[in-house]
Amino acid sequence: MRLEIGNFQVKDVVFGEKTMFSNGVLSINKEEAMAFIKEDEHITELDIVIAKPGENTRIVPVKEAAEPRIRPDDRPVFPGVTGDVESAGSGRVHALKGCSVLGVGMHYGSFGDGLIDMGGEGAKYTLFSQLINICIVADTDEEFERFEQQKKNTAIRMATHRFAEYLGTAVKNLEPEEIETFELDPVTKRTEEVNKLPSVVLVMQPQSQMEELGYNDLVYGWDMNKYVPTFMHPNEVLDGALISGSFMPSSSKWSTYDFQNFPTIRELYKEHGKSINFLGVIMSNLNVSLEQKHRSAIFVAQMAKSLGADGAIVTEEGYGNPDADYILCLAALEDVGVKTVGISNECTGRDGASQPLVTLDEKANALVSTGNVSQLIELPPADKVIGELQALARDGLSGGWAYDEILGASVREDGSIIMENNAMFCGDRIPGWSTKTMKEF
Repeated sequence: MRLEIGNFQVKDVVFGEKTMFSNGVLSINKEEAMAFIKEDEHITELDIVIAKPGENTRIVPVKEAAEPRIRPDDRPVFPGVTGDVESAGSGRVHALKGCSVLGVGMHYGSFGDGLIDMGGEGAKYTLFSQLINICIVADTDEEFERFEQQKKNTAIRMATHRFAEYLGTAVKNLEPEEIETFELDPVTKRTEEVNKLPSVVLVMQPQSQMEELGYNDLVYGWDMNKYVPTFMHPNEVLDGALISGSFMPSSSKWSTYDFQNFPTIRELYKEHGKSINFLGVIMSNLNVSLEQKHRSAIFVAQMAKSLGADGAIVTEEGYGNPDADYILCLAALEDVGVKTVGISNECTGRDGASQPLVTLDEKANALVSTGNVSQLIELPPADKVIGELQALARDGLSGGWAYDEILGASVREDGSIIMENNAMFCGDRIPGWSTKTMKEF
């Protein structure tokens, strides 16, 4: 499979008379864009706001992020979601780089929603502070979703994907500034030189624990709670086959933007044919019962062994219960002779003294941590808030709270904040973006 991503670097985003891209500037006709988004009758209130790096702007509650893209051949950017189910991973897609579409709640925050600071101390905690963010700030008629801890505003998330594709039309018929090519020969058809290199597979564990359908990540529009581990081409991941639907605490999540740009896949591609033979992706899952977790670990290990993998990278979305799937998978791979490295965050408590993962195994002896979800973060007031700051001041939002006997309110009267890292939108950057390091005391 050969995938070409034609890149257009966005230097600025403005509102204008026409939605178009020229000389690095994405111009958006706001009235037409809002009319397009409001074609979904569940959107009851709407604004579109542009947030740029370095601004003293706070965005909360953030629900989803996607990179604007379009296919010149008219296939859907997110098959099974923004159009019919069609194969992803081959052909040409055009991408607007350096920006994202954010789905933001105008009112209320759900359990998995998060915060982005575009400048100041908070900017270092999330990748999205470095992007120009085109924010869909909306409310919906989904009354039943507003106050339930693990619910989400589905309409806002779906609007994010639709609007990302809508903005992509601005570059549909333009010639890209750069074309990235991603191509792997079939596993059994590779050259002798490549086959002599250590073979490596990437095992991804997207969130799929909610038995109630519609609250998990989607693959080709299909709820991953119904999914079993499957061998996938890495191009499918980079090309819109997966979208975020996770209810996990925000810092642990993989947004759709993360799937579209998954850094670990990109790094494995860079080393393919040089230091490794990149076999592809075993797309696993995260499960509810212990029996299901064992079964998935068996599937993953069997596939990796059958593919001839010498090594594997395993990465999980979330923490807590998913740690059991993660460690079982690592151990099962080691049991069949596949050397493994794990990438995840950890939950060591606010004091850093708790066990980092819910379960551990001596075989999981090469682990990369992307940070502690419970780390306390204090942020000064922002000049501007996009969304609703008080969304963080409710016990239903991960990382924030209404009132704590020791720490007081999560949102103070002057607009400053104390919260757990949990509330940083995709803050742990588990797909491979993480810039965190470790200090010894």
